[in-house]
Amino acid sequence: MAAEPIPTFNVTFEPGCRNNWHIHRAKTGGGQLLICVYGRGWYQEWGEKPRELHTGDIVNIPANVKHWHGAAKDSWFQHIAQEIPGEEKQNEWYEPVDEGQYVILP
Repeated sequence: MAAEPIPTFNVTFEPGCRNNWHIHRAKTGGGQLLICVYGRGWYQEWGEKPRELHTGDIVNIPANVKHWHGAAKDSWFQHIAQEIPGEEKQNEWYEPVDEGQYVILP
């Protein structure tokens, strides 16, 4: 049993929906785990190439890494998101994903 509850969310994105760039800050620990359960989506870390996601994929997002995730433009996408326990955690939200870069994803 974890020393503290692990917040867990079932998140569904309609086709073309994605969140803004964001960071899960933490002094120690922290981050987020995504368990892909339906459809097709995308995950990208700042400065890296986008990663296509499918049912069964798992993404371990370290704390303090700028990233975004969401549905492909032609598919619903659902994932379970778990917030990893840590100290002094907070989420910081930034700019939207560039539309021109998003629409060219397959």
